[in-house]
Amino acid sequence: MQILNILSSYATSDGDGVNISRIPGFDGKHLDPFLMIDELKSNDQNDFMGGFPAHPHRGIETFTYIIKGGFEHQDQMGNKKAIRAGDVQWMSTGFGVIHSEMPLADAKEGMHGFQIWLNMPSADKLRAPQYQDTTTSPAPVMQDQQGVKLAALAGTWQFANEQQISSLQGLAANGMLADVTLPTQTQFTHSPLTQSKVMIYVHTGEIDTDQAGTVKAGSLLILQPGSDIAFSSSKGAGVLLLAGEPLKQPIAHMGPFVMTTQAELQQAVRDYQTGKFGTL
Repeated sequence: MQILNILSSYATSDGDGVNISRIPGFDGKHLDPFLMIDELKSNDQNDFMGGFPAHPHRGIETFTYIIKGGFEHQDQMGNKKAIRAGDVQWMSTGFGVIHSEMPLADAKEGMHGFQIWLNMPSADKLRAPQYQDTTTSPAPVMQDQQGVKLAALAGTWQFANEQQISSLQGLAANGMLADVTLPTQTQFTHSPLTQSKVMIYVHTGEIDTDQAGTVKAGSLLILQPGSDIAFSSSKGAGVLLLAGEPLKQPIAHMGPFVMTTQAELQQAVRDYQTGKFGTL
């Protein structure tokens, strides 16, 4: 496995005082087509009970994955869903979305989950918004002979000699995501993916790699295009696999809006302020 770069997440907060770990990519240098990886991982309710009250988005796709605990999602399109452990929620915000994500009352034993932003091609940024979740079509999970599991969160994956097809297809930039769980003293291998951008985010435990040695939780490995995927774990680990095709387009970012020009950003603000996104 060939590693181009390793990035580390840093502590910050968002929403109503929610404490998270973040890897940003709004400069387009390292994560393209991804824009941001936010991880929420805490057993302290004070870190997350404020949640994410109603706020807008335009020009991005948001991908929420819950490992522990849960949020209630609500948006102006009429969707209202409880997203719990193992569930994925995806929005292609397009022209505009207003939504909220608030912790479920039974999330008292802690929270662990992700919100990942994926950029949209310029030509699609003003299309109608779309929403989908896996509450009725759970992410398929396969396990190999070692006990290593791969959950296909989005896209189509080949693992343990079987194809896993997620109910979430058609993400921007040919995006795909999977969650891999390694018991102690196991290894994971996967043939090269077709996408040019492939990344590994360690969210639990640590993994061992030939090139970089031991890589701990909170680290993002960016692979050489065309590289195979191969790592092991002596202590056990959980990792996200992220893949997509770089858009190589300008990024104009301001808060919840991501467009390609400053003029488009200003129009997004005007459209939101004049109520064109609708109401929650």
